[in-house]
Amino acid sequence: MRTLLVDAGPMVHFTHSFANPGSPRIEDSIYAAGKGILIDDGRIVKIEDSYVLREEYSYHGDEPAVIDDLRMRSLGGNAVIPGLIDAHTHLVWSGDRSQEVRWRQEGKTYAEISQLGGGISHTTSATRGATKDDLYRSGYSRMRTALTSGTTHMEVKSGYGLDVETELKLIEVGHQLGQVNHLPTTDCTWLGAHDVPSQMKMEDYVDELLSQQLPAVIEQGLARSADVFCEPGWFSVEHSERILKESQSEGLALRMHIDEFSNGGGGELAAELAVQTADHSYHTPMDVRQDMQEAGVLTGFLPGTPYAMGDAWPSMNSIVEHGIDFTLATDFNPNCQTLSLPFMGSLMVQRCGMNPLDSLYAVTAQAARSSPHPSGNPHGRLSVGSVANINILDSPHWESWALKPSHTPIHSTVLEGEFFTH
Repeated sequence: MRTLLVDAGPMVHFTHSFANPGSPRIEDSIYAAGKGILIDDGRIVKIEDSYVLREEYSYHGDEPAVIDDLRMRSLGGNAVIPGLIDAHTHLVWSGDRSQEVRWRQEGKTYAEISQLGGGISHTTSATRGATKDDLYRSGYSRMRTALTSGTTHMEVKSGYGLDVETELKLIEVGHQLGQVNHLPTTDCTWLGAHDVPSQMKMEDYVDELLSQQLPAVIEQGLARSADVFCEPGWFSVEHSERILKESQSEGLALRMHIDEFSNGGGGELAAELAVQTADHSYHTPMDVRQDMQEAGVLTGFLPGTPYAMGDAWPSMNSIVEHGIDFTLATDFNPNCQTLSLPFMGSLMVQRCGMNPLDSLYAVTAQAARSSPHPSGNPHGRLSVGSVANINILDSPHWESWALKPSHTPIHSTVLEGEFFTH
């Protein structure tokens, strides 16, 4: 069935923003109030003035109506933005690490918490013991929560298994969740190089990653990308390069975690390998960011992590001023349990002074570069031919998308043509 939406308020479309490097311009990115959208087979097929579409399809009221195969709905002047894309999540895991907040308050570092039995190893133990059904149920609930905040697509990493069987299980569950027609779609990433199992030495685990895990992931055929936690104390630049090059030779796209706690040289490697995205990147020097930019690498900022950990985040405005392309994402994980991209936007806009259009661009059109839609069609923008992933705000002002950190600013979401009221 086709869907006709009319009487939109201001519509952020980002159709033309790609032609202009740096920050998107309002005049290139937003239609004035009064547009409508026609959707067919999960894609946008027409964007036109509402009065034209009303006449063409004989829709003269304001109440929802169905005529033949066409559902019609007035948006009543509410602002419209693209479906949000969460380009960095650790969605599927089991266990609870809430006690770590006290250790952090006592001044213990991430590495020290790991040595105490917390950190990734704690989650790994719980996740290995969870059944596939357990992981599916918790992942399903999390994705429903994300949808209420306007998320229509999610990158989903493994990384809490650290052995062949569990890593494959996490990738399979992430893929299965993305096939459910009333949930966001998913883009799966193998993150076997997230940490080293407590009983293994680094060299032995890297050998296992490449001789056992990587071949099994390739045979499974569900992961699009490989990722590495390249950080002093975890995977060195040399180990990361070896893992990433082997993964690339097997046809996987490349992603990295870099410079979360210090400048460990991951940015130079990201630029050299021209990875799709280098995330965290809090301590990457600006000259290295510019090298990454020239290599086509997106910087992925995850403001929820320093928020949850009580750390400072970098000056985002300086990054905007230097024309660095970046994404924002939730980094949903056991220590950062939020799936709200509007909250990420709020942190940037209301605490760091970022333009709300820049922050919205980072979770839509820019995020789409980092995590493509499984259909192969464009998403993260509103244009003819793109996936019909659309958010209707509960305000006539598009800026409101990032101004309600305690609850969702999304009135309703169109997910591949299906309408969901929150």
